[in-house]
Amino acid sequence: MARPGDAATMAPMSTPLLEFQQVSRGFALPDGRRRAVLHGVSFAVARGESLAMVGRSGSGKSTLLHLAAGIDLPSAGEVRLDGAALSGLADRRRSLLRRQHVGLVFQFFHLLPHLSVLENVALPGWVAGDPGAETRDRARELLERVGLADRADDRAGKLSGGEMQRVALCRALLRRPPLVLADEPTGNLDEAAGARVMELLLQLSADQHAGLLYVTHSREQASLAHRVLRLRDGRLEAGA
Repeated sequence: MARPGDAATMAPMSTPLLEFQQVSRGFALPDGRRRAVLHGVSFAVARGESLAMVGRSGSGKSTLLHLAAGIDLPSAGEVRLDGAALSGLADRRRSLLRRQHVGLVFQFFHLLPHLSVLENVALPGWVAGDPGAETRDRARELLERVGLADRADDRAGKLSGGEMQRVALCRALLRRPPLVLADEPTGNLDEAAGARVMELLLQLSADQHAGLLYVTHSREQASLAHRVLRLRDGRLEAGA
């Protein structure tokens, strides 16, 4: 599959959409020792750029995504989202910034099975207080894009895994976030469904000129991004 867009033709931006500046993260253990997960990680993601992060289990990939979303804060260094230093913000301000700027896609979908497909997609807009009619129209537009318009009124729990992940993509992109973060978005899918979801994730993100940072174990899926970085024992290496 050809990559949507071309990094060489993207307009340079003076302020990266997401920037890690010498970020380290460690956690205290019950015995009093400290476990270091990330060590001096630095990279940036521009608007319209896709970046794949690869690495073995335990290399720090999920921790890195939590820091990128402002769910967690670094032990040292700084994470900047659209120029704002996240460590200097109160919890509520970080939550609001995340709501406005970040779309999250998880490996395990996290849909509400008792709600309809359309309701699951529209939920972030309703929580944020967006106009109801506009939110529904946007949800239907995205479901049309991923081939699920005819399932809009079905309960989400009736969908296949690949269909659930397509709904999760729509939910993440509902409010047109400038940054999309995806944690192993095809990890629970078979090869065919995973390829379809990955194609849609890249295309939909490119269509709205969003920055995309995704974690994957797949070299093939990583190669679809504009750039690939590898985490090895919490340290960043260029290339897969």
